Amino acid sequence: MKRVSLLGSTGSVGTQALDVIASHPDEFRVEALAAGSNADLLLEQVKKFRPRIVSVGTREAAGRIRPHLPSGVKLYWGEEGLVEAAAGTEADIVLTAVVGSRGLKPTLAAIEAGKTIALANKETLVAAGSIVCEAASRKGVRILPVDSEHSAIFQCLNGEPSGRIAKLMITASGGAFRDRSREELTNVTVEQALKHPNWSMGAKVTIDSATMANKGLEVIEAHWLFGLPYDRIEVLVHPESIVHSMVEYVDGSVMAQLGSPDMRVPIQYALTWPDRLPNPAPKLNLAQIGKLHFRPADMDRYPALRLAFESGRAGGVATAVFNAANEVAVDRFVRGELPFLAIDDVIADALESHAPIDNPGLEEVLEADAWARGRASAYPHPR
Repeated sequence: MKRVSLLGSTGSVGTQALDVIASHPDEFRVEALAAGSNADLLLEQVKKFRPRIVSVGTREAAGRIRPHLPSGVKLYWGEEGLVEAAAGTEADIVLTAVVGSRGLKPTLAAIEAGKTIALANKETLVAAGSIVCEAASRKGVRILPVDSEHSAIFQCLNGEPSGRIAKLMITASGGAFRDRSREELTNVTVEQALKHPNWSMGAKVTIDSATMANKGLEVIEAHWLFGLPYDRIEVLVHPESIVHSMVEYVDGSVMAQLGSPDMRVPIQYALTWPDRLPNPAPKLNLAQIGKLHFRPADMDRYPALRLAFESGRAGGVATAVFNAANEVAVDRFVRGELPFLAIDDVIADALESHAPIDNPGLEEVLEADAWARGRASAYPHPR
């Protein structure tokens, strides 16, 4: 039986992970659950899965749920709580599904504790890929991808030596506005941006999908997970979201992983690897789908994707700046402070203005993150 700690249990990936775990009660035990402010759902999860540790986002949320916890459950809150849930249990595997750069410190703590990482928090590698990968190598810890695209690549590689890889092809749905020109996006609303045509995801990821910033984050993550340079990673728009990604080998062979657009498939594969078990997701019916379509991602149509490639090639703290500025810009769009197209402008401004740092340490990454958040929060800047 695998023991699991789940960070981000009330979010989209977290709830689907618990669905997978509930489907295989003899295979998994939940050691810890960490959530933000959704106390009611967290309490339901605690009563069903009986973890030893629970963490919430704030002291106030901890006060609300404390009287309702079963006896013997240890309660934590804030950043300390995330770290405790990640590293302070007997868990074999830690599934990190919190949104944003908040996942960095608990992921590093879990690595130092020798836990296998099931990574659904792409911002961890985007902000501090070299630091995280060095720590994982030093501790002999495996990082298993949960994002559908990286899980697909992981499955397509399946033991092949990296020297045989010609390139990675990451697929993208194109998001809610894939059939609109950039000129047609001037006045789009939050509600429109949240209507993803294929996937059921959280608000931040869904809006990132509409700007393709999400695909840019995945490109940077793939660079660190699979050790390939950016000129050997390409993005294809694939509206059906059936081919989750592909690997082209030096002999011209292309391996693809296909499946229904349901996150429970890659989540379960990360939890059960190297084994496979039956999954509650609907099965793929290619005859019913009939046709699959692909086209190159247009970097002019999706500036955030172009900026992600540029920040990845720049290295240093540039990717941390990209990620932090994007997080703030998306939040400001959701709150009605910025129009949709300004998300790209905020990211570009932060990247143009930041001070490059080669081979940054963790503190320098965190300082760059904080600087970028301040810069993005103040945009537009007085001339």
